Amino acid sequence: MKIYTGKGDGGQTSLLGGQRVAKDSLRVEAYGTVDEVSSWLGLARAGIRNLENKKLLRDIQQKLLLLAAELACPPGEASRLKERLTEGDIGELEKAIDAIGVQISLQKGFVLPGGTLTAGYLDVARTVVRRAERVTVALARQEEVRREITVYLNRLSDLLYLMARQEVFQEVVEQVTEKVKGYMDNNKQGGAILDLAQARRIIQAAEEKAKELGVPVVSAVVDGGGNLISLARQDGALLVSIELAQGKAYTAVALKMPTHELAELAQPGAPLYGIEDFQPGRLVVFGGGYPLFRNGQVVGGIGISGGTVEEDMAIARAAVQLWEEVVGHGS
Repeated sequence: MKIYTGKGDGGQTSLLGGQRVAKDSLRVEAYGTVDEVSSWLGLARAGIRNLENKKLLRDIQQKLLLLAAELACPPGEASRLKERLTEGDIGELEKAIDAIGVQISLQKGFVLPGGTLTAGYLDVARTVVRRAERVTVALARQEEVRREITVYLNRLSDLLYLMARQEVFQEVVEQVTEKVKGYMDNNKQGGAILDLAQARRIIQAAEEKAKELGVPVVSAVVDGGGNLISLARQDGALLVSIELAQGKAYTAVALKMPTHELAELAQPGAPLYGIEDFQPGRLVVFGGGYPLFRNGQVVGGIGISGGTVEEDMAIARAAVQLWEEVVGHGS
């Protein structure tokens, strides 16, 4: 059977029931845009991580077939369809929106589309849904269009926005999990490999550097699991620096990188943008935290807070240098 007929070569197509209309009519544009939405959702469904969302996208594609079929009916003839969208279908979208909304924290202001490949597909689908809604609203000014159609499209765009943000959030979680899954392995080879005496020695090096710079700081040292070993606050250091120093040390261990490097990756549009929302108050995304390595393993971390970012980094580096040259080698 041939897929082409030649009947549309003159710029017209058939609605359900056989009525011929121009291919650039609003009704054809409306159901054609819905078809475009479904195609983007198929692409997103192929890569989405969340299994519940994968199933939900397939269900939505089925509902879009009903929606498109109704838009493809001539005015007054949609009632002949065996099945159409209902208020219950809109309610299912709203339930899904509410469920995702309590799982993730939304940032304020504008959000850059994408963040992951699948999130990008979802964001494109969302913008096409918005276009389908606009075309359908324009059509409704000329011909009868049930309210359920425009409301369903409106809710769908909201749901796809949240799905995209959830997809980015889940990738951040996976990256963090991958980086921290070996924490407890760092205490192998016979007991703790970063003890209290060692922690105090590297804090002493940090405080000597802070005194040289004339900056009172808080110094925190954690073990390979991110647990606090020792913390010292110099006279005059800000109270807020207590939490910040611990956060920097924890973050350096959790992600196995200096916190100033994480700061670059956490900028808008960068791969780890929004990572601080994963563990609010614990992950710190500015300089002053460094991991401490022994034999290629992260055995702990140091965090400094109290000066400028550059001062905190310089003080922390002095402690890291002592660790690498003396303490970490058992001298």
